[in-house]
Amino acid sequence: MTASTAAFSHITLGTNDPARATRFYDAVLKPLGFSRMPKPADKPPCYAKNAEIPFLYLYKPYDGRPATWGNGTHIAFLAETRDEVDNFYVAALDRGGIDEGPPGLRADYGPDYYAAYVRDPDGNKLQAVCYAEE
Repeated sequence: MTASTAAFSHITLGTNDPARATRFYDAVLKPLGFSRMPKPADKPPCYAKNAEIPFLYLYKPYDGRPATWGNGTHIAFLAETRDEVDNFYVAALDRGGIDEGPPGLRADYGPDYYAAYVRDPDGNKLQAVCYAEE
């Protein structure tokens, strides 16, 4: 693990089906440069970019109740190019994600704000965003 200037150590998302979540996130985060970190089989999946924090963990809730999503919350992953946003979106829909807003400019947020929104199979809302000019 490498220390960085990141403001967050990690983010945890709940899942009701870790195997399904792993298949989804393996495909969806790859276009953004994330990969799954090596972990023992009994540990939750963990994703990182260049093996650096912040990490993304996928856990079944410890209290045994079903994982649920937060209304009004989402995670935005930074993309370097608009193609990465497009590939994130396609991979999400191909792996059972739900469209929450296709790739495109969002002028309300800025002239170069290019983003796509999806929900993972557990209902967590995700976004990929690119600030670079085309």
